[in-house]
Amino acid sequence: MAPEKRIIVPPEIHHVRIDFFLAKACAETFSRTKIKTLIEAGKIKLNDHPAKPHTPVQPGDQIAILYEEEPEAITQAESIPIDIVFEDEDLIVVNKPAGMVVHPGSGNPKGTLVNALLHHTKLLSQVGEHMRPGIVHRLDKDTSGLLVVAKNDLAHRALADQFKRHEIDRIYWAVVLGIVQHDEMRSEEPLGRSVTNRKKVAVRADHGKPSITNFKVLKRFQKTTLVEARPETGRTHQIRVHLRTLGYPVLGDSVYGYPSPLINRQALHAKALGFLHPKTKQKLSFASELPSDMQSLLEKLDCRSVPL
Repeated sequence: MAPEKRIIVPPEIHHVRIDFFLAKACAETFSRTKIKTLIEAGKIKLNDHPAKPHTPVQPGDQIAILYEEEPEAITQAESIPIDIVFEDEDLIVVNKPAGMVVHPGSGNPKGTLVNALLHHTKLLSQVGEHMRPGIVHRLDKDTSGLLVVAKNDLAHRALADQFKRHEIDRIYWAVVLGIVQHDEMRSEEPLGRSVTNRKKVAVRADHGKPSITNFKVLKRFQKTTLVEARPETGRTHQIRVHLRTLGYPVLGDSVYGYPSPLINRQALHAKALGFLHPKTKQKLSFASELPSDMQSLLEKLDCRSVPL
């Protein structure tokens, strides 16, 4: 039986063409061309009726998308080394390296953390997208550090609820361009997909989602600053966009920040992670060391003459 994806139109969407809405809502699953093809084939239904590309959607509308899995979209187990910090029958805490995509998607069918996890264990939750077994939250490809993976549906839902209620403790370290003047900062800028580039995130005063990040200075260098970030929400690219908006772009970030010869990716690391165990309800806390490239970066920044 072909898989089916169901979507309920959120309250903030009014009189938007269904093809435009789905291109944004399903950007990580379907291309615009694929959505057009599915609509023309009658595979997309709006409130149980075949949709047309120009049909407007309203809050509460129910959309059903029937599609065939592409052969390359079926996630395969791969023997890829992963750094497991903790594991029991309910969850796995992984220290993800920079450069590794969390789950398969368009352009990344192999070599992801999910491919590696499927080789490590057959026990991963099936809540959510079929290509994201076990994935409760994500880190950007070039962000390193800790994330938790669910091994069963009960654990997945319990962890997802903690994320939804902002009860997960997350600490990131980032190196930013500029000397941060205040010891502490806070950004509450709402975030959403960029109007001009749907692969990017931007501050959106109109339809942006509430987003909050707290920052604290850890160390100031001659032209840069090491900061701690504590996100209260978990929007895509949240920390990177908030820092850019505050005027302190992340060093090495070619999309939102400041590319640098000192590091070939954004200098952002998920340093600590804490949550209640979904079954025992005991508090678990984990910390990870900075990867070698960020350690090297900090050592170089201590040399005042180093070019950025």
